[in-house]
Amino acid sequence: MTARGPAPATLRGLADRFDAFLVDQFGVLHDGRAAYAGAIDALAHLKAAGKRIVVVSNSGKRAAPNIDRLLSLGFARDSVDLVLTSGELAWDLLANGMIGDAIPAGGRCLLLARDDDRSAIAGLDLTEAGDGRDADLVLLSGSRGDDWPMDAYEALLAPAAERGVPCLCTNPDKVMLTATGRHFGAGAIADAYIRLGGPVTWIGKPYPEIFRAALIALGDPAPASVCCIGDSVEHDIAGAAVAGLGTALVRSGIHADADDRELSRLFDLHGATPDHVIARFEIAASEVSGPPR
Repeated sequence: MTARGPAPATLRGLADRFDAFLVDQFGVLHDGRAAYAGAIDALAHLKAAGKRIVVVSNSGKRAAPNIDRLLSLGFARDSVDLVLTSGELAWDLLANGMIGDAIPAGGRCLLLARDDDRSAIAGLDLTEAGDGRDADLVLLSGSRGDDWPMDAYEALLAPAAERGVPCLCTNPDKVMLTATGRHFGAGAIADAYIRLGGPVTWIGKPYPEIFRAALIALGDPAPASVCCIGDSVEHDIAGAAVAGLGTALVRSGIHADADDRELSRLFDLHGATPDHVIARFEIAASEVSGPPR
């Protein structure tokens, strides 16, 4: 990095400084298809060293399918204390008061998801709407931007936006990593909904509720003893900085191709500079001679 930015660090060095970690999924642990080299062993090593670990993800899916995906990619279940997703937070919000209050019981939900996932509404007193014309709620949990153009989403959503139907965006990421590269994420669709005149409630990083939930799950440690590791300046670094956490930007994921000048621009744009930068979520073999302190 330049003189304006943080100095490079290593995951082993971070383990010597922090007691607990909030770790992003996509772009840090895996790319959606395979675990990054060294990530499985690094996560297990941190856990074996007594570190508390919460995977915090802007996934609109609930925690269980995300756990299943991590297991399918080779991660051990006992390598993390908790998987916390924005989809899980949204489900709790709907189940514990929003349905029957802001949303009528048995109301019609236009669910926009990925991989035909229905975990976001499973067990809730909602029925599915086919489009925005008769929806009482838009639940935007994922993007199919790799095979659906934005104008198709806009056409589907415009009738709901015109009626002021509330939208919950449970995946604020503007860009997503897929097997065919980068495509627009659910957050970009939510921005389009706002442009069409509809109201959006954002759930997930960088918003404070998900960081607060993660700290509660860890037993409310001092924020300075917790480090958030992520690949997004806008979501991971900016959100964690507001929460008072330590921050580490991983140079994999969505900013993998950004040079120092572009990173500095992103730091200025989002008002957040990471405390540390690490190349990858891995611990080199030469660093594994003893456990982190």
